[in-house]
Amino acid sequence: MLKYIIKRIIYMIFVFFVMSILLFFLYNMIPGDRAMQEVLPLKERLRPAQFQELYEQTRKEMGLDDPLILRYKRWVTEILKGNLGDSDRQKRPVIDIIKPPMRNTIFINIFAITLALGITIPLGIRTAVKKDSTFDRVVQVVTIVGYSVPVFITALVFIYIFAVLLRWFPVSGMNTANFDGTKWEKLLDTMWHLALPLAILTLTSLAGVTRYVRAAMADALSMDYIKTARAKGLSEKTVIYSHAWRNALLPVITLIIGWVMSIFSGAFIIESMFSLNGMGRLYIDSLNYKDFNVVLAIQMFYIIISLMGNLIVDLSYGLVDPRVRIDG
Repeated sequence: MLKYIIKRIIYMIFVFFVMSILLFFLYNMIPGDRAMQEVLPLKERLRPAQFQELYEQTRKEMGLDDPLILRYKRWVTEILKGNLGDSDRQKRPVIDIIKPPMRNTIFINIFAITLALGITIPLGIRTAVKKDSTFDRVVQVVTIVGYSVPVFITALVFIYIFAVLLRWFPVSGMNTANFDGTKWEKLLDTMWHLALPLAILTLTSLAGVTRYVRAAMADALSMDYIKTARAKGLSEKTVIYSHAWRNALLPVITLIIGWVMSIFSGAFIIESMFSLNGMGRLYIDSLNYKDFNVVLAIQMFYIIISLMGNLIVDLSYGLVDPRVRIDG
């Protein structure tokens, strides 16, 4: 097991560096002049010669006159030292800029994932046990509809009903401006602002996972060992949760880890629509401004999450099913 983990970590490091090279070159080849964007607001106040001198100095400070490979080497060396660089837009260390949005994104997604799993797994198991019943058919129809509707359409419908018509929830921000109260009151205010985004993220995640859990569970319940367990007189609860669910869990793990990764990336849309101070909104704003140090830091964050997710999937196989061996 230890040998396998070491191999996987080496592989993850290799993938991380390959992706960092591709993304660094891609973003730095996007048309546009960051130095010109930086000094352009000063053009009217300077003489042409002064403006040109300032422009050339800014390009030099940004390292834009150096070859791409040299700029990558300099950037990745600083990354390995824990220095993500400075933001061209905010003139602050990138690490200080991304910390609050990262905390918010992790909080929002973990909350939504916990809610979704708390609903989808029991619902998927129940529909498999009650296969072809009225309850199963209703859930199937609802999940098909939910799976087909894009997340931004669901968000627009929720905003119109609960924020515009009923005026139950706000549609932007994570806190009420200038709100003064106790820590508990501030937490309640935050949850009030996040109610709609969390509901949308949770509901749009239900369909796919519920259907997959149902399919895996229904397949497990049709196996001969389930019939044998029932013939031995084991309780239905034991048959379902100790035998069928344990065997259905293996394929479900792969889906759930992949789904968790997609939840993090899918939150980009929700964060932008609700003006939440998260990684998605920061990424889009930074990309529009060509603030590539921030953009690359966010991309690296999501790449690390994906790589860790894949490692967790591989290790989970051996823990869930002893028949699956993880060899070095």
